Amino acid sequence: MPEGTIFFPNEPILRVTAPLPIAQLIETRLINILHFETLIATKAARFALLAPGKQLVDFGLRRAHGAEAGLLAARASYLAGFSGTATMLAGQKFAIPLFGTMAHSFIQAFDNETAAFEAFADSRPDHLVLLIDTYDTETAARKVVALAPRLKERGIRIFGVRLDSGDLIALSRSVRNILDEGGLREVRIFASGGIDEAELRAMIGAKAPIDGFGIGTSLTTSFDMPALDCAYKLQEYAGLARRKRSVGKETWPGRKQVWRRLDSGGLMAGDTLSLEDDRHAGEALIQPVMRRGRPLVQPPLSEVRSVAARNLASLPDAQRWLEQAPAFPVEVGASLIRLTEEVDQRLQRTGE
Repeated sequence: MPEGTIFFPNEPILRVTAPLPIAQLIETRLINILHFETLIATKAARFALLAPGKQLVDFGLRRAHGAEAGLLAARASYLAGFSGTATMLAGQKFAIPLFGTMAHSFIQAFDNETAAFEAFADSRPDHLVLLIDTYDTETAARKVVALAPRLKERGIRIFGVRLDSGDLIALSRSVRNILDEGGLREVRIFASGGIDEAELRAMIGAKAPIDGFGIGTSLTTSFDMPALDCAYKLQEYAGLARRKRSVGKETWPGRKQVWRRLDSGGLMAGDTLSLEDDRHAGEALIQPVMRRGRPLVQPPLSEVRSVAARNLASLPDAQRWLEQAPAFPVEVGASLIRLTEEVDQRLQRTGE
């Protein structure tokens, strides 16, 4: 399936046709990449669906399970709808927009908080975001108001302030009032600090005046669902369809395709899983991307991001939220059912 495509349980997302030793050689690495990026992209999509119109930034490198994981998490979250990342290497490798503020340690290195703000502003005047919770958040917000005219004289505009601890709903409201009363209505409020989906939903539901969120640990570790049941199974060999019959791990045999139907409003209405040479209503999702070891298509990440956005926009309401929802309808084609019966009969004749 094209990267960025939403899929559902028991649907094949990738088919490898190759001599058996070669197909086995790539199995572990292939699943490693597909599993991790699918996991993180799915997690990021949950945040994106909860906070439409809000700026979401990947802050997860420090908690990721290794440097490559942090890098790929930045990529996966961006394609799923995040605005960018704080991982600079991801910006270099994938052209993902980079975002960052300042560290608590920078402020602590100064004896005066305002002096720290001013020094940081002089060194990083573009897209300036000041971290205001190192000591007292509301006091720091008033210092930002007092500092703003001096910075403006030097051509520096304060773009935003970041909250990283405490009651983010209450603090965002009080900080918004302080900024507005000080004439800084255009200054944005950005929040971070262990935010997960439940906390994000609470802040959105409370209409907290927060313009963007940095999402770290809950994204890159996906701690509530740290693994997907992603499998790689032999479905055909030597011209014959094959399948696994272990209880609870049965597979459908043969080379398969998934067709997706949309309703009149452009929402996903149902999928059909069947053999690749069947014809069913809807769009065929599995498309060739490589032949004889050479890539056929290598879409830029911006295009993949557009695919994901279109898929999320077409997701039915029942599948958009965190609560348990009815299963998305996935039909199995009659020809695939017949082939499965034929494979089982052949195995019985040959003694399995």
